[in-house]
Amino acid sequence: MSEAKQVSGPLAGIRVLEFGQIAAGPFAGMLFADLGADVVKVERPDVGDGMREWPPFFSNEEGESFSSNFSSLNRNKRSIAVDFKSPEQVARLQELCAKADVIIENYRPGVLARFGLSYETLARLNPKLVYCSITGYGQEGANAHKGAFDVTIQAISGLMSVTGEEEGEPVKCGVPVADFTAGLYAAYSVAAAVLAAERTGQGTYIDCPMLGSVLGISALQTSEYYGNQAAPKRLGSAHPRNAPYQGYRGSDQPFVIAAGNDKLWREVCDAVGLPALADDSRFRTQTLRARHQKELAELLQRVFSTRTAAEWLEEFDNRGVPCAPINTYADILNDPAVADSGLLHRLELPNGTATTTVGYPAKLSGYAFGIYRRPPQKGQHTNELFEEWGVNTYERDNASIR
Repeated sequence: MSEAKQVSGPLAGIRVLEFGQIAAGPFAGMLFADLGADVVKVERPDVGDGMREWPPFFSNEEGESFSSNFSSLNRNKRSIAVDFKSPEQVARLQELCAKADVIIENYRPGVLARFGLSYETLARLNPKLVYCSITGYGQEGANAHKGAFDVTIQAISGLMSVTGEEEGEPVKCGVPVADFTAGLYAAYSVAAAVLAAERTGQGTYIDCPMLGSVLGISALQTSEYYGNQAAPKRLGSAHPRNAPYQGYRGSDQPFVIAAGNDKLWREVCDAVGLPALADDSRFRTQTLRARHQKELAELLQRVFSTRTAAEWLEEFDNRGVPCAPINTYADILNDPAVADSGLLHRLELPNGTATTTVGYPAKLSGYAFGIYRRPPQKGQHTNELFEEWGVNTYERDNASIR
C-alpha cells in the first residue's frame, strides 16, 4: 500500500478538514476519504482522537501499539496536530480552514467558535465553505449543550424501546446506530452542499443532530405512532406488520425467515408440511398473520424443532423464501461469499503491523475502492500539509507537532 498524494475517485480534489473524535465525525470523514477526497484530521498534540486509546491494539516487535478500533474509521486520511493554546498555531489553522472545501466537526456547540473557527468567521474567509457540525441534539434548543453518546441517543430517541424481547427490558443495539447514522446523514448532506456550492459559489452550514438522525431512520415507527397514537413496542425479532418474519429455532440453533408476501407464505406452509395453514382464517392475509403471529409462531416452531437450522435454510433457499443463519461476526467475516465479494481489505498500520478492514461497501462503475493511506499517526502530516496547502509551516522547535 502506497502513501499516495494524487488520488483518483469521484471526490478527488475536495479538501476536507475533520475536527472529529471517536465515531460520528471520523466516520463521515472516512466516507469522503474512501471516495478520493483529501481528508485531514485536526488533532490536539497531547491526546488526539480519543479512539486512539481504544483496544484492541496491534503491537510490533518494539512494543509500539496502534488501535484497531481507530484504524477502522481513519484509513485514507492524514493527520495534523495543533495546540489550541497557541494563538500562532490557531491563526495558521484559520488560514488552512480558508483553503478547505469542507469542515466536519463533532464537538459540543460553541467549542470551535471559542478559537475563531466558527462557520460565520471562516465563511468570511471562504464563502464557498461547507461546514458540518454533528452533535447530540443540534445547535439550538433546550438540549443543545447536553452531552451525548450513542447509548444516550438510542435511549432518548425511542430506539431502545423497540429493541429487545417483548417482556424484557429495553436494550441497546449492539452496533452504535446513532453515531453511524449521524455520520451518514452528515456525509450525504455535505456532498449535496458541495455540489450546490460549485453551482452557486455559496457554501452553507449544516447542523446534523444525532437525535434527529435516529428519528429520521425510524420512519416506520414514527408513522405507526402518528397513525394509531400508540407507541410501537418491542417484539424481539418479530415484525409488527408481517409474519412469519422473525427468528425461529431449529433442532440445533436459531435461524431467520422472512416470508414477506402471500406467495412466500404459501411456500412456508408447503415446506413445513401444513399446506392448509395458507387458507386458515387466522392467516389468510398479511395483516391477519401479523395480528395472530404468536399463534402462528407456536405452530411453526413445533415443526422447526424437528430439523436442523441448516436443513431448514436449504429448504427455504430452494423455495426462494428469504432466510439466513443468525451469524456471529466471526461467522460472517469468515464466510467465503464475503471474501469473494471483495469487501475485505488488508490494512497496514503505521507501526508495521497489519489487520483486515471492511472497505467501502457500494461499488461505483469506473472507480475501484482501495486503501491508499494508512490510518495516520497523530500529527504525522502537519508540516507536509501546511506546505502543500500553501500555508506557512509550523516552526519546527516543537517536536510534539512535527
